[in-house]
Amino acid sequence: MRSFVLALLLCWSALTGAAPATLKFSAVDSWTMPLADFHDSQLKGGILNDIIQRLSQRLGLDASVQVLPRNRVELAARQGSIDVRCYVSPAWISDHQRFLWSVPLFLHRDLIVARRGEAPLPTPEALSGEQVGTVLGYSYPRLQPLIDRGAVRRDEARNQDLVLQKLLAGRYQYAISNEQALNWFNRNHPDSDQLTAVGILEETPVACLVRDDPDLPTQRILRALQQMKTSGEIEAILARYR
Repeated sequence: MRSFVLALLLCWSALTGAAPATLKFSAVDSWTMPLADFHDSQLKGGILNDIIQRLSQRLGLDASVQVLPRNRVELAARQGSIDVRCYVSPAWISDHQRFLWSVPLFLHRDLIVARRGEAPLPTPEALSGEQVGTVLGYSYPRLQPLIDRGAVRRDEARNQDLVLQKLLAGRYQYAISNEQALNWFNRNHPDSDQLTAVGILEETPVACLVRDDPDLPTQRILRALQQMKTSGEIEAILARYR
């Protein structure tokens, strides 16, 4: 009888150990609203916070979020110290094949932005000779060939909001901003300070990556994200911040 009880306890321990009670997510400290709202170095609101919280609720698991610099997020994913990273594309990760990927959740659109009155740019190549506002550590594949040959110089700021503030102050003529951040910036500024998109740099579908680990409920996570997308839940979250 004692052996039987011990065997049951061991089986119960193995089963409970197979599915962690807490999923470990990441957030990049240079994100700004509407993507992320940080207070005391903790993620407290924004699109990504809502996605993380709703996904965790669907799975019946707690969520912990590590707020990290962009370069450390990639290292944390490789080392296994985070389980899920959202708002990312395989095109941005050199070793993307080592992770599992959700369905694309929405479109990340990088825009070429200027102050009001600037003429539209036909192509990114029209930025040749310019110093362009960008976010420190961010990758801009469409812009990189121009940077590599010295045709474009990056003027970097710590986050997207600071990039737009510097553009408004006249530090440079053009900047790169994702569409959500630009809309949020304009929403919180008077008409005289509105910034405008003068071109599209690139469009990239973004998703969540999941650490490929047998101890994680990877298929449940991927199914839940697919359900959030197909049910319209992701779109409803995005709509709250428009």
